[in-house]
Parts: sequence; structure tokens; C-alpha cells
Amino acid sequence: MQLSVHVDAVQADLGAVADAAGPEQAESARRLSAALGSSLRLHLLEAVTAAAHEVSAQLPAGRVEVRLEAGDPVLSFLDEAPAPPAYPAEDTSARITLRLPEALKGSVEAAAAREGVSVNSWLVQTLARAVESRPSRGNRLTGFARS
Repeated sequence: MQLSVHVDAVQADLGAVADAAGPEQAESARRLSAALGSSLRLHLLEAVTAAAHEVSAQLPAGRVEVRLEAGDPVLSFLDEAPAPPAYPAEDTSARITLRLPEALKGSVEAAAAREGVSVNSWLVQTLARAVESRPSRGNRLTGFARS
């Protein structure tokens, strides 16, 4: 997707509107639109990124990612298959009763549905990731520095 085409179109529209006001205003509008070109590119890129996030949230699996190639955004689909459960689903030898607020329960059910797994499987996978990815506290730096 070439952003330059869209930036040029907005700048041309601004120039056309300014031409109706007179030559002095038209020149001011051309200078202003040239100065705003990079800001407009950035806002268009943010809009493309926001759209990619919205589409990703609606996909059953995978996500849409925005990458820059030669300064222009390129949309890519990354197929992310659900990870196999860290703990086999058949091994249900332990039970726990969990009380959740209704709003959180709804969010958990929605997250499980997005991943295409049961609530129980989603909870087991989420808990397994949480306990396995704890950072170690051994490499902590303390003190101060002089400049």
C-alpha cells in the first residue's frame, strides 16, 4: 500500500480549495501541505495499524501484522495455530473451584471461543504459561550512576 498516493491526493485537494481563495492563499496552502506531508503519512500509518488490530481481533486464528517496506506499510497475515496444551487434557486428576466476577467470566469465555478451545482448556493453557514464564529475580541491578 503506497501512502504517497493518498498523501498526494489530500495535498492536491487542499491546493484546489486554496486556489479558489486566490493566488496568495494558494501558495500558503501549498507550503502548509508540504510541511504536513510527513504528519499525514504517520497518521495514515496509525490508521492502517489500528485497522489491522481490529481485523486481528475478529479472526479465529492468526493475526494481521503491519510491516514497513521502503517506508510503505505492507499487511501480512500470520497464521498462529493454537499451541498444544502444556498439560494433557486427559489428565484431569486435580479439581479446583474458581469463583469469578460475571464480567471476567464472560471475558474468559470470549477468549476461549476466539481460540476455539473450551474454557477449561483455555484456563489450563493460560495458567501453564503464567507459571512457566516467570522471570528470575537473580539478575537485578541496583545502585546509581554518575554522568
